[in-house]
Amino acid sequence: MSGNDEHALYHRFLRGLEISPDGTALRLGGVPALSYRQAHDLALTWAGALCAADAPPRAVGVLAGKTVPAYAGLLAGLYTGATVVPLNPDFPAERTRRMLELAGVEALIVDERGATALAALGVDGAGQEGGASAVPALRTVLAARDDGTVRGDLPGGRSPVEVSAGSALGAPRPVTREDTAYMLFTSGSTGSPKGVPISHGSAHHYFRLLDERYDFTARDVFSQTFDLNFDCAMFDLFGAWGAGATVATIPPHSYRRLPDHLREQGITVWFSTPSAISLVRRTGQLTAGALPTLRWSLFAGEALHCRDAADWHAAASGSLLENIYGPTELTITITGHRWDPVTSARHGVNGLVPIGSVHPGHDHLLLSDDGSTADDEGELCVTGPQMTVGYLDPREDEGRFLEHDGRRWYRTGDRVRRLPDSDELLYLGRLDSQVQIQGWRVELAEIDQAVRLCPGVEDALTVARQVEGGTELLVFYTGERTPAVTLARSLREVLPAGMLPRHFEHLGSFPLNSNRKVDRKALATRADALLGS
Repeated sequence: MSGNDEHALYHRFLRGLEISPDGTALRLGGVPALSYRQAHDLALTWAGALCAADAPPRAVGVLAGKTVPAYAGLLAGLYTGATVVPLNPDFPAERTRRMLELAGVEALIVDERGATALAALGVDGAGQEGGASAVPALRTVLAARDDGTVRGDLPGGRSPVEVSAGSALGAPRPVTREDTAYMLFTSGSTGSPKGVPISHGSAHHYFRLLDERYDFTARDVFSQTFDLNFDCAMFDLFGAWGAGATVATIPPHSYRRLPDHLREQGITVWFSTPSAISLVRRTGQLTAGALPTLRWSLFAGEALHCRDAADWHAAASGSLLENIYGPTELTITITGHRWDPVTSARHGVNGLVPIGSVHPGHDHLLLSDDGSTADDEGELCVTGPQMTVGYLDPREDEGRFLEHDGRRWYRTGDRVRRLPDSDELLYLGRLDSQVQIQGWRVELAEIDQAVRLCPGVEDALTVARQVEGGTELLVFYTGERTPAVTLARSLREVLPAGMLPRHFEHLGSFPLNSNRKVDRKALATRADALLGS
């Protein structure tokens, strides 16, 4: 392992390989565990196949679930020196196709579910000379089974790239700090997903801070609750791999008996959205001392309620609990607060746990409604090494980045308050129409646009309301009265499952305020009444 590759994200895995070559890197249900050495060799072999197919790809998509092809594929993509683009095979085909096009994906690694999704994508002739494709840049597909073996065929007669040990790379290809390590897509207000590139340098700064903050070792076993196209999954993987630790996926059905599952798997580091807490509580399992194996309990992606933190901490009293916060544009998380049963609850606002202090090496400011800087309360803006250079489409930058004091700042859209005599921050809520649902940031305008495209709909406005267990979406729409099941069926074609509204309410027209604008407050009040809030 050379010393000049320390800025590369894949260096985290190489470090784990050096610490624990025969230790378990990945534990998935139903297939044999994968050691560091096995995962490394597999990634080098696949990376070699992708590079041998032609020139090294500039972007490698990974269209897979929580399978060996997904994790080894992500590592293989990094080993090629390309940008890795994690994709969810359960997303609507049109959305996935758009992401592939926007990211300029030239090589694609798929598992069994991903291979099935190719037919819906219309990727004809990928990997075949002269073949046309609905994704113009795509020229190579590597298809692997859930056990990591490589397929020689794809649905529709397409030919995947051939893989052989003889073409394996001898070592990962070098990258610079400025090169993009991975690209994730967030919801966009224009109706199209926004690409967020994260550089190797940004990731290096982030994980270096994690090494200083946490005492992870090769004996740890990390939960892996997030889908790979959610940036918090990068924390799980490269936080664990940098220590030579094990990553263990958490199957959805295991939440019905989560304490037993965590004990059986020896999970020591838990990381999820706060929604998991209420889910475990509803099953009657969140009792004192129920989670004895945990050393760390980490939550992000949604506001963490003091009640939830207190209940989880009582169940995992041997662990340190942290509320960590940050948008994708600032590389996974940018603040952290360590829970204390007395002081955290006392400082909380509206029953929410503080989000903590901004990471070292960054500056932040609070922006007032009039655009001036504020001392105590305002929109959180951050600049520093974890900030993305901007969206894949520069036109999306408007309104999200601020030029101030000769520097560029990211506007989080979150209103925060500074604790008195402290550098810690309190989360107060969103300033715009963006909401978080199970950790996903969702632009309500994107849902509005999708509903407007449904047959018979003239206009639509989506309202998000807090209910027991999380956030629910209600769509008010005008035009023809349409059965909710019909609207939902149309939306499933264009929106991921996590963005689908559960309620639809037909109106003859939208209420207007004195300025003749849509009275959003009136609609919010109506939504509260309809949802029983």
